[in-house]
Amino acid sequence: MKRQSGLTLISTLLVGIFLVAVLLLGLKLVPVFNEYFSVKKALNSVVRDVPPDSGIGEFRKAFDRFAAIDDISSVRGQDLIINRAAGSVDISVEYERRVALVANASLVLAFDVSSNK
Repeated sequence: MKRQSGLTLISTLLVGIFLVAVLLLGLKLVPVFNEYFSVKKALNSVVRDVPPDSGIGEFRKAFDRFAAIDDISSVRGQDLIINRAAGSVDISVEYERRVALVANASLVLAFDVSSNK
């Protein structure tokens, strides 16, 4: 007699539950990482478009314009850390995002984005 191989009904359900949990986590994290890449793109655009000898307020306003276009809600122009030295500009920002998982359990993601010219 040939021995049967494969997953039982219980193990199939457990694998399915695990895959659904991973899929749901991925779907919750996609918008967070999409915003991270938008912040990075906005910082690079600000450094590229605003002349280095401009005032700090110009950098903040330019970032706010890019943030409005790209729907960035976690970071504002006021949050930017702007350093200027010898004709170069370094803009960075640190921020956190919380993603609600189940009930009162959340995932906290810390981001540090910088751009320089």
